[in-house]
Amino acid sequence: MPASLPPGLPIVPSGNDDAGHNHDRHHGPFPMSEDEFEAAVGDALDRIPPELAKTMNNVAVFIEDDYTPQPDEDPDTVLLGLYEGVPLTERDSWWDAGSLPDRITIYRQPILDLCASREDVVEEVTVTVVHEIAHHFGISDERLHDLGWG
Repeated sequence: MPASLPPGLPIVPSGNDDAGHNHDRHHGPFPMSEDEFEAAVGDALDRIPPELAKTMNNVAVFIEDDYTPQPDEDPDTVLLGLYEGVPLTERDSWWDAGSLPDRITIYRQPILDLCASREDVVEEVTVTVVHEIAHHFGISDERLHDLGWG
């Protein structure tokens, strides 16, 4: 396992070949209730290996309907998830003193817009959750894309 990965983080997501996944927007959005989507996010979090989950520190996970681009961003920006905070690799001994939790947000509508089935939603949610948690551990987008978690 490459040294830059935290222990327990899978190197390649299952089903990474996109075979059987229909990302044609003409078939989306997949209809899923907020409760069902929340359960999918909960299931993805439950799949994080316990030894890895124990090393996560001061991070909260939220679900929102959609991402609103910032004034300096392209107004057509679409995000499936967003990590906001200070990665573990960048924290010093004074970091904990009064620091707010890091924030991981999973965006429901863009994920549903990409998916044509419940299985697609579960897979996309899992990849997105792992991707954002990896940012908490200091893993860059470039490295995540190299590993198939883009």
